Amino acid sequence: MKQYQLKYKRFGTRSILIEWPKKIDQYILFDVLAFKTSIKFHYIKQKVRINHAYNSILICYDNSIDNIYNTLSDLKDLYLKSESTQLSSRTLWKIPVCYDQYFGIDLERISKEKKLTIEEIISIHSQEKYLLYFNGFLPGFMYLGGLKSSLFMPRLDKPRSQIKAGDVAIGGNQTGVYPQTSPGGWNIIGNSPLKFFNVQKEMPCIAAAGDSIQFCPITIEEHQTIKKKIEEGAYEINKVLLDD
Repeated sequence: MKQYQLKYKRFGTRSILIEWPKKIDQYILFDVLAFKTSIKFHYIKQKVRINHAYNSILICYDNSIDNIYNTLSDLKDLYLKSESTQLSSRTLWKIPVCYDQYFGIDLERISKEKKLTIEEIISIHSQEKYLLYFNGFLPGFMYLGGLKSSLFMPRLDKPRSQIKAGDVAIGGNQTGVYPQTSPGGWNIIGNSPLKFFNVQKEMPCIAAAGDSIQFCPITIEEHQTIKKKIEEGAYEINKVLLDD
């Protein structure tokens, strides 16, 4: 018996939206990803685009849906027959981050508001393993779950016009990394020298939905060294295969 009662609805003339309970939950994510895989195999001979968010899947067809009732019925049956919510393969990516205040321009303000030392903020942020729900907003921007409530910070009232590529930030109850220079309204606490999106690679994003991320503190000197190695093509991200 499937755990969730899903909602299926037409989303325009060429799309179907499938919704799970509206909450951020790792087991919902695993179910979303498992069903997404089943849908891909189901439509392997048909051109469709399948995207997911925290608790939904959007299927976009190349042509208008002729019989919406049959299509929805097929998807409902497919979900009931789909495999377990357990993912077959997951990776923990260890992301180097320099939390020096040269990069972490909002650390002092967060420290005062949260009544935590900067060292405590860094420790709390870097000890957690964050689940990657999906990439979006910007190419390679990771939506991560698992931030401790002690670090929740509202977004800035006035977003900055330019955030540096690699800036690690907190926005509300989430943390993430800006993959490229862009405007942004999150609170900046550090910077990673890694490149989080490379269109020339077969897998442009560093990590995939279902993977986990852990931020590992480094010094400014280590930040510069890693950045140089990346430019030379001599750096490999530390990663661990997860069994669960």
